Amino acid sequence: QVQLVDSGGGLVQPGDSLRLSCTTSGRDFSTNAMGWFRQAPGKERECVAALSGIGSRTYYADAVQGRFAITRDNAKNTVYLQMNSLKPEDTAVYYCAGTVHSGNSYYILSGTYDYWGQGTQVTVSS
Repeated sequence: QVQLVDSGGGLVQPGDSLRLSCTTSGRDFSTNAMGWFRQAPGKERECVAALSGIGSRTYYADAVQGRFAITRDNAKNTVYLQMNSLKPEDTAVYYCAGTVHSGNSYYILSGTYDYWGQGTQVTVSS
């Protein structure tokens, strides 16, 4: 059974940092494209960061460019989302997602992803 387990969310103040983790099991995602999405109340799910299967090509949404970073540690079967300089508008449920696609492309459409984590709440508020 393939599982993606998201963790690391919480309540933080504006300007703080958080690191989200996505630990995978049941399938080797080490050369598969991965992504982080978020969904705020009343809004559609959006891709905030994506990582290619090989070559470490990355994508960031304009709203998080320069503040967020997606990385992976294949030895730990984990993908991370480092979030710095958090803003109230970053408040959302964050989801890790994995594809079956390897290669040097990243993917930003949710329909491209085959596996999803359960989500972790990030709340940025003073």
